[in-house]
Amino acid sequence: MIEILNPEELSRARDTGALVGSILQSLKARATVGVNLLELDEWTKEMIADAGAESCYVDYAPSFGRGPFGHYVCTAVNDAVLHGMPHDYALADGDLLTLDLAVSLRGIAADAAISFIVGETKVPEDLAMIDVTERALAAGIAAVRPGARVGDLSRAIGTVLREAGYPINREFGGHGIGSTMHQDPHVANDGRPGRGYILRPGLLLTLEPWVMADTDRLVVDDDGWTLRSATGSRTAHAEHTIAVTKAGAEVLTLPRSA
Repeated sequence: MIEILNPEELSRARDTGALVGSILQSLKARATVGVNLLELDEWTKEMIADAGAESCYVDYAPSFGRGPFGHYVCTAVNDAVLHGMPHDYALADGDLLTLDLAVSLRGIAADAAISFIVGETKVPEDLAMIDVTERALAAGIAAVRPGARVGDLSRAIGTVLREAGYPINREFGGHGIGSTMHQDPHVANDGRPGRGYILRPGLLLTLEPWVMADTDRLVVDDDGWTLRSATGSRTAHAEHTIAVTKAGAEVLTLPRSA
């Protein structure tokens, strides 16, 4: 399914996106050394409820997971990169943490992810990996315009990742979003320009470059959800929900300034 939002729906999407961005920044501020991942999940639950929104994750049960996810935010630490299931783990100095959040507000969903280092120990290679995902995300956003094709976005993202020397996994990537969290089209993190769905104003997409330091192979944890690098290498992930407009891309998942 691919949805094209009308102006009223796009207005609601802006509200949802701002909520996602604000919750992620609040969680980042709270994600200090010694904080448990389950605490982050509980805080997420509370913030979603306080906003009158709904979690897109707690009851989510796709074919690639094992039953309902059962939590409110994805927490991927170090060698985990996607679908990190919160569990009883206290964050340590130097952990590379990714938070991935999707919520629905007034019938429209938004999805975003951030990666950052917990505490004071910041390894240059980790910072470089986080930076390249953010630069690849910016490149994908810059390629968005009416009439462009999904492959143009994928190629823009992939060019940044490849030039930085990272292997690219094309299995999981960005996607359409709207009244539900996951829709067509799939936006791989590398691709051929001039191919795929033609972008139209009103289309919502997530773009989400992610990398593992030395591999493109994933392994699944015993929890049936958490995806890790096959080599145990560190990982990073960046994601925004954007709206295609007549002028290009509008990034929806930025927190609103006071």
